[in-house]
Amino acid sequence: MAAPREPGGEAPFAQRIDPEREPGLSPQQRLLMAQVERAQRQRALQRRLRGRNALVALGFGAVVLGIYGYTFYSVSQERFLDDLEQEAEAARARARARAESAKS
Repeated sequence: MAAPREPGGEAPFAQRIDPEREPGLSPQQRLLMAQVERAQRQRALQRRLRGRNALVALGFGAVVLGIYGYTFYSVSQERFLDDLEQEAEAARARARARAESAKS
């Protein structure tokens, strides 16, 4: 068992080794280390993609909600304008009726 190093020194288990240059490793051990490193890189890539996918989903959701909200707003404005036009038409009819009654 290796003796612990001084505080602040690098522990032996934390040292990075190059499996191609490390003496004493069998080809199977080198292959296993390469497979583990590939798997770790793949997991890191998947985590990044998962985060990006979440951001894209939130962006799409915001766009959909914006379109939905704008549609409701514009429909309510059309109803308002329709109601306003009906009131204007009724006011014109009352004005015509008054004008006709004033002529007679």
